[in-house]
Amino acid sequence: MNFTEAQEDMRTSYFGGGPGVFASGAVWLASGVTAILTTEKTSVLVFFFAGMFIHPLGILLSKFLKRSGQHKKENPLSTLALESTLLLFIGFFIAYSVMYIRPNWFFPVMMLIIGGRYLLFSSIYGMRLYWLLGSILALSGALGFFFNSSFYLFGLVGGALEILFSFVLISLEKKSKKTKLK
Repeated sequence: MNFTEAQEDMRTSYFGGGPGVFASGAVWLASGVTAILTTEKTSVLVFFFAGMFIHPLGILLSKFLKRSGQHKKENPLSTLALESTLLLFIGFFIAYSVMYIRPNWFFPVMMLIIGGRYLLFSSIYGMRLYWLLGSILALSGALGFFFNSSFYLFGLVGGALEILFSFVLISLEKKSKKTKLK
């Protein structure tokens, strides 16, 4: 399997990654709303534990959209996808630690980490739109350091951005498949 075939396999199997981005956005929103309704620590727990279900939810949504939700076993990009997931745990540890110094920096730090991870998705899926998503999330996270905003605000912003981009990713993948069928 060459690089282009590997990217095509990932795009086809996971609907361009859009369902996973949607699931991630839902986790951000759930965590942001939890912060409004309860405590910052409860919000972080929701973010962490619900975050563990992003990939399975993305697979379910891919299947709902008539895709397999499973790449080919010989796809070399699956290793990159798994390795990039490890960045999330490192980033979460950093964000959680920073939260004890500046609580309202938790979500901005996570935006920087997840934005950086999305930059890698451009290689995994072969879609430059991930550069834009990653850059906007990272820039939003950086801006979060300059505003003394409520803890929940950047959780909601991260969720809104991801859900918006998930619809764009899914739409582009639908158009791509229609074009190839013609």
